[in-house]
Amino acid sequence: MSVDTLHDIIEVDMKRRSFLAASAAAAAFLPKITQAQDLAPAQPRDWSGNTPLRYPDPDIVALDNRFQRYILFNTPMQRHHVGTMWAEGPAWNGVGRYVVWSDIPNNRQLRWIEDDDRVTEFRNPSGNSNGNTFDFQGRQISCEHGNRRVARYEYDGTVTVIADSYEGRPLNSPNDATVHPDGSIWFTDPPYGIRGNYEGNRAEQEQPLSVYRVDPSNSRINRVTDDIDAPNGLCFSPDYSLLYVANTGAGRDIKVWEVDGNRLRNGRIFAELVDPTTGNRTSADGIRCDEDGNVWAGARPGVQIVAPDGETIGVIRLPEVCANICFGGAKRNRLFMTASQSLYSVYVGVRGAGVA
Repeated sequence: MSVDTLHDIIEVDMKRRSFLAASAAAAAFLPKITQAQDLAPAQPRDWSGNTPLRYPDPDIVALDNRFQRYILFNTPMQRHHVGTMWAEGPAWNGVGRYVVWSDIPNNRQLRWIEDDDRVTEFRNPSGNSNGNTFDFQGRQISCEHGNRRVARYEYDGTVTVIADSYEGRPLNSPNDATVHPDGSIWFTDPPYGIRGNYEGNRAEQEQPLSVYRVDPSNSRINRVTDDIDAPNGLCFSPDYSLLYVANTGAGRDIKVWEVDGNRLRNGRIFAELVDPTTGNRTSADGIRCDEDGNVWAGARPGVQIVAPDGETIGVIRLPEVCANICFGGAKRNRLFMTASQSLYSVYVGVRGAGVA
């Protein structure tokens, strides 16, 4: 091989490496540029389904290439119900193939049934219930603002009070709950149900705003943290090693802790959300994890999807404020969204973690 030929090979290789390095740098920077761009609010559409929507659904938006895999090209968002005052707390029942959710001000729970797309009144009165979930035995657990308690509805229709006080004083207004495979129940206790008579009953706050754990062996209630301004929605990571809690107080962030048995440790800020349609800070309400470890959050402009590194990678635009979400359907790949006066759903390219 001649010296000139060797020189040409080296020069080509250096150019190739420079090109690859520049491409990698651009790819790394691209998501941040995209996220910083203004995103228009959701546009009006015919939610009756009578006017077909051109695929892909324009209101499911990738802010980062990592979200592309979760967007299904040939599926639209659907609205299943209109008529709630403030929709909250969706939870999927796999045996009954239905979603139950709360209409807090109207003091009732509704149920959307999958097999015929029908909505019925499920429980009235509901104690102004907010968050709902199901345990590993299929029993419904509800956080009741009006009764200031966490309740479990048994198979025979009776109600078991899981928690209504701590150290002799009443809870504030339990907001959301999640369950752990060890049988424990974890819940948040902000003051939203006792601040007035619209979503509960006005009362004095007697507890710091906290997250609690109910032990399955002795029903003992332990405060696991009060290091958060106003705990709201919560969920575990797919392997239950982390607990995420939405903060709707002054911090307006999502915090995360490592789960160490019946305790939490090493709490930190996981994500701070920005509404890409306005550029303003926003906060998450209800949250759920998918099997890949992403956190899906009810947050303006509808739903925000946050990767395990805390970066927002996608949004789902809704015409209403979305309070909470859950995964459901036979394959757990259908996202249900309770948004103000309505219940929406859309199929996505990932399954939900957890049981409800």
